[in-house]
Amino acid sequence: MRRDVFQAIADPTRRQIIDLLAQETLNVNAIAEKFDVSRQAVSVHVKILAECGLLVIRQEGRERYCEARLSKLSEVASWATQYKKFWEGRFGALDRYLETVKTQKSKNGKSTKSR
Repeated sequence: MRRDVFQAIADPTRRQIIDLLAQETLNVNAIAEKFDVSRQAVSVHVKILAECGLLVIRQEGRERYCEARLSKLSEVASWATQYKKFWEGRFGALDRYLETVKTQKSKNGKSTKSR
């Protein structure tokens, strides 16, 4: 089953694994030691991250080393950017409206404080 990056980052444990692997390459046992869950549970998280392309697993002898591939997070950044622009526009409009109201109150000689 091919997963997408949004499924991968939906889980807080997987986000923590990504954070760890962004710092250094670790084997699955070293990753599992950082969490209060079973090694099998960590292996499932690692598998999901690999399936969506956020990490690669390199076999060296009996060890499986995990290395982050964070370029896939650009999909998330692109998706979030459109909403960031939307909300920045909305907040900008709200700021302009509030400034207009404040200016009008000042021109009318009314206090901006509540009575």
